[in-house]
Amino acid sequence: MTSGTTTSDDGINVVVVDDHAIFRSGLKADLDGRLRVVAEADTVESAVAAIRAHRPAVVLLDVHLPGGVGGGGAEVIAGCRDLLGSTRFLALSVSDSAEDVVTVIRAGARGYVTKTISGAEISDAVVRVAGGDAVFSPRLAGFVLDAFGTGTVAAVDDELDRLSARELEVMRLIARGYSYKEVARELFISVKTVETHVSAVLRKLQLSSRHEISRWAADRRLL
Repeated sequence: MTSGTTTSDDGINVVVVDDHAIFRSGLKADLDGRLRVVAEADTVESAVAAIRAHRPAVVLLDVHLPGGVGGGGAEVIAGCRDLLGSTRFLALSVSDSAEDVVTVIRAGARGYVTKTISGAEISDAVVRVAGGDAVFSPRLAGFVLDAFGTGTVAAVDDELDRLSARELEVMRLIARGYSYKEVARELFISVKTVETHVSAVLRKLQLSSRHEISRWAADRRLL
């Protein structure tokens, strides 16, 4: 293992943090070849130590952990706040409560998915987070948008006028954390068409990633 790097020739470096050894074993077995687990941890203290030692691209982080002062996953992120520019945190929990979701996102996590997710889906989520995207299970994204004041009706501005009605629909779903396939199913269009619309949205709004779309929409209270 090589510490101090976020990626290696063997893939994207990941630290898995969960207090159940059997879950960590199963998760590691389910992750695909794009990812490389460089360390595991089961408490707040051991998680902070492992993350600082290995500087992974992504930390798969359970929300509820023993140790520390009771802050769980949020406390782990707080203990690694100076690394947030290079290490990203993806919460992975059995909990789907609004309080848990909002707490860990406020702490600095870039996404939150539940443990009902498949191995292929979690692998894709890790790759997307490593690339700068924000990733949420669709239902959970609404908690985040509500918590950050996005329930207010937005004023239509010049930027919105650049988007077609369909591009606006696609943008809103992407901002809520939907995958391209989920957007396609929701709007009854092809994945290729979704990709075309997302490219148009990024170009027209001068953005560079799905994460920036989410932030742009949240800042304007569009959802």
